[in-house]
Amino acid sequence: MSEPYEIFSEMNRLMEAARQADIQMRVIGGLAVRVHGPQDHQCFQREYPDIDFVVSRREKPRLEKFFRSLGYLPDKQFNTLNGNRRQIYYHQETGRHIDVFVGDFEMCHKLPLRGRLELDPLTVPLADLLLSKLQIVELNRKDALDIIALLLNNELGRDDNGKINLHRVARLCLRYWGLYRTILLNLERIESLLLSDDLNLSQPERQTVLSRIERIRRMLTAMSKPLFWKIRDRVGTRLRWYTEVEEVTR
Repeated sequence: MSEPYEIFSEMNRLMEAARQADIQMRVIGGLAVRVHGPQDHQCFQREYPDIDFVVSRREKPRLEKFFRSLGYLPDKQFNTLNGNRRQIYYHQETGRHIDVFVGDFEMCHKLPLRGRLELDPLTVPLADLLLSKLQIVELNRKDALDIIALLLNNELGRDDNGKINLHRVARLCLRYWGLYRTILLNLERIESLLLSDDLNLSQPERQTVLSRIERIRRMLTAMSKPLFWKIRDRVGTRLRWYTEVEEVTR
């Protein structure tokens, strides 16, 4: 598969326009994962049909004018119903799809991003990028490979300085029991995929990801939980622990 130069070029064009307009916007999703890893690893090469962004909540009144100036039209019906937290735009000529999360990232679980968009000049921080994938309840292969790519190419650490900040992961899991449960389920899924599937990874690469999965799991299970968390844990999955996400027709 050839390098998806065109969509990376468009991503950079939009980000440069946002900088020029002083709009706080960061990339999230598959393209952001690709930014934080080698561009030529066969296992992770795929098509990118759209570009996902997060913007600060204060930017909401400026979004439609900004994207129109760059050739994108709003999905009026979707934005009217959901515009306070998520907006969609389509390029007039190419039909390319832009998904914009406003303020926080909210899908199966909510990831609050206040104060987080300043930490990386292009994408959301690595911990939030990983969480945006691990929070998916119905995980597909594409998102599973994104998780594997992030864990393979980025070290775990205790801060956001070029690492996956485990303190950030732990804080959110202590705050949201449902996120904790989904993350553990997805770590098991990723582990099974690594052990059973014929992925185009070397044995050292597989072992690197597996060891990082185990480190995250140990941290989550060992951390001291507050009382409200323990009460919710007793209920478990008998009560739905995530938000059902409505599929957007593109």
